[in-house]
Amino acid sequence: MANLTKKYRVSLTAEARAELEAITRQTSVGVAKVRRARILLMADDAHPDGGYADWEIADEVGLCERQVVRIRQKFVKSGVRPTLTRATRSDAGVNRTLDGRAEAQLVTIACSTPPEGRDAWTLQLLCDELRRLKIVNSVCRETVRQALKKTSYSPGSPHASASPKRIGRGSSRGWKKSSTSTKRPSTTSVR
Repeated sequence: MANLTKKYRVSLTAEARAELEAITRQTSVGVAKVRRARILLMADDAHPDGGYADWEIADEVGLCERQVVRIRQKFVKSGVRPTLTRATRSDAGVNRTLDGRAEAQLVTIACSTPPEGRDAWTLQLLCDELRRLKIVNSVCRETVRQALKKTSYSPGSPHASASPKRIGRGSSRGWKKSSTSTKRPSTTSVR
């Protein structure tokens, strides 16, 4: 990784360094942004307090060395602002195929009796039924599987139910409330 360190040198201007130092002192800024600012400050070759090796920076900020190299590369290629901000997801703003209403209808279908000649619903049958009822235009088996995975529904099991499993005191026989008390203290005191 020594080649990457030499290839992507961080040289901050006085204004950029002052801005990054101000970010590291702010309390209303996210942790990731502060961490990236600290990485750039520590990697700055143009400052006497900078010029640390990637492994030293990684130890100091609590990241792996490869992530430090990536932040250094992003700074050299894009500048300070894009390096500090997190990139938006590529699927941001894309509507989900199965929203809450469609998932509820899917669960209702999955809990109903399967079509004639079938013992249980398959993922493909559920996809076809969702399209036939015009709940969605198109849906893949994986989307249906992930929606059903959120529930405790298991196609083909004899006790298939779409209700989530109960977890807690009342759901297990191991939990009992004891009303008996001990007459003697369980620990002896030594005086």
